[in-house]
Amino acid sequence: MEILHAAARVFRRRGVAAAGMREIAEEAGLSPGNLYHYFSGKDEILLFCQERTLERMHAAVQAAKGPAAERLRMVLRAHVHCMLDELEGATAHLDVESLPPKLRAPMIDKRDAYERAVRAIVAAGVKNREFARCDASLVTRAMLGAVNWTARWYRPDGPQMPDEIADALSEYLVKGLA
Repeated sequence: MEILHAAARVFRRRGVAAAGMREIAEEAGLSPGNLYHYFSGKDEILLFCQERTLERMHAAVQAAKGPAAERLRMVLRAHVHCMLDELEGATAHLDVESLPPKLRAPMIDKRDAYERAVRAIVAAGVKNREFARCDASLVTRAMLGAVNWTARWYRPDGPQMPDEIADALSEYLVKGLA
């Protein structure tokens, strides 16, 4: 786990393209040889982080029960936590384009499946009149964009903790559909 946190710090500081395995190893307190024992390169680290994050997000959709509004709040809260609780989640989720094409395509498919699942919650809320009529695709993308952007502006030493941000943002976004 420390390798992933170290990689996330380096990715955030330098960007995925400029980050190197040697720098990640130093940040993790490992020799480059030890790091290569666990991962063959930074693409593999990034892929591992992306898979882990998308698994958590898909699990949140599956676990969400109840009316559409409550399900959507639960999913959005979980998404914010993926972005803020674990830096590797934010880095991975937002840098899918940094992967080589053969690794990128499956991640985009998984990301798109997650988006479709969230959109289905919005569409169900519109259908059962919990939500106002809207373009479910557009609204879903706007919501996901808002929760993804938290990883760019959030600071651990800032005035709000992840729980507060997750609760406030999910409540605000869902109320916007009423």
